[in-house]
Amino acid sequence: MANNSIRSDQLASAVMEGLKEYADLAAYDMKKAVRKAGTSVRKEIQQIAPSDTGAYAKSWAVKKEKETSDSLQLIVHSKKRYQMAHLLEHGHAKRGGGRVAGKAHIAPAEEKAVRQLEEEIERSLQNG
Repeated sequence: MANNSIRSDQLASAVMEGLKEYADLAAYDMKKAVRKAGTSVRKEIQQIAPSDTGAYAKSWAVKKEKETSDSLQLIVHSKKRYQMAHLLEHGHAKRGGGRVAGKAHIAPAEEKAVRQLEEEIERSLQNG
């Protein structure tokens, strides 16, 4: 059996090394959960998006905006039909008068992904 004892003057560096290792693992798990949530949002929007030709639903993608050693930012967006997203989500006025009702498809997907992301991060931190 190995002797894992350290001297008192080495305690601070040993603790810091352990904390850094934990932070690295937590960051990896967090990034994995963010990627999973981003993909989940894209798929959810594609499933419930209004569909005339299907081009709008197919245009949704996940793009990495920024990644550092301890963070990840993704954007879920419509690549070619971004002008339509807010009109379809919230509704719009018709040219000859009247309104077209909106069909919420972005907000529900976002809310679901936020819950999923929180659960994934909690689960990964608890399981170590």
